[in-house]
Amino acid sequence: MPASVWTGYLTFGLISMPVRLFSGARSTRISFHMLHRPDHVRVKQQLICPVEEKVVGRDEIVKGYEYRKGEYVIIEPDEIKKIEPKTAKAMEILEFVKASEVDPIYFESSYYLVPDEPGKRPYALLAQALQETKYVAIAKLTMHNREYTVFLRPHGGGLMLHTMYYEDEVRRLENFGKPDVDVRESEVKVAHQLIEALSAKFEPEKYHDTFEENLKELIKAHLEGREVTTVPKPKVAPVKDLMSALKESLAQMQKKPPQRAEEAQKASETHTKKRAPRKRAA
Repeated sequence: MPASVWTGYLTFGLISMPVRLFSGARSTRISFHMLHRPDHVRVKQQLICPVEEKVVGRDEIVKGYEYRKGEYVIIEPDEIKKIEPKTAKAMEILEFVKASEVDPIYFESSYYLVPDEPGKRPYALLAQALQETKYVAIAKLTMHNREYTVFLRPHGGGLMLHTMYYEDEVRRLENFGKPDVDVRESEVKVAHQLIEALSAKFEPEKYHDTFEENLKELIKAHLEGREVTTVPKPKVAPVKDLMSALKESLAQMQKKPPQRAEEAQKASETHTKKRAPRKRAA
């Protein structure tokens, strides 16, 4: 088992349980080193003091907060430990909310929350209760010199934890929202058919990083002395006739297995029946 990133207690009410956090995802992307072009030697990044004009070691580095241009308050590591809140060792559940009420824009990183032996029973109880009530837990947790609001949800019989951005960290884009245009009912109907034709069960193993695969092939081609094949780029232009584009897209989808086309047609008919009839002007 990999090393845990946090160890402490999860509490709610008078119940507490020892738990550990393990990273839920990690990047496997190809990374490149920085080389000096003439001799292909890896370059070094060094910390240099511009006053003494010399390289300084990590043991000579301290944390400083710039409170005025060029002036700093020096903060020592043991001082930071002194002010750690109680959530550094005890993750307290603050409230339970409906998962649908939490916008995914607040999610940051994912972790597995695993109980130690003495905490297995209350952990199982909480996971089952959340699963049955369709609620999730909001808690506070301190790690990596930061206090997070976290989101706990049932997953596979256990609990997943997601760190969340605070409200003031979420950027708001001015004038973002529904464009100031009208869409026709006929266009909406065909769009529903197209969505149904493309609908599928979510299976994450189906999706792959094509760019990463192409990078691996590029590296392999260099090692084998082969020419690099250029990937053709699609020609994309703004749609001039939306309805024509929708109908053509649907026609292409309906050439796929008949079951998908039939499901799309049934869904469209159901959608049409559910829509209230439009009142005509007198």
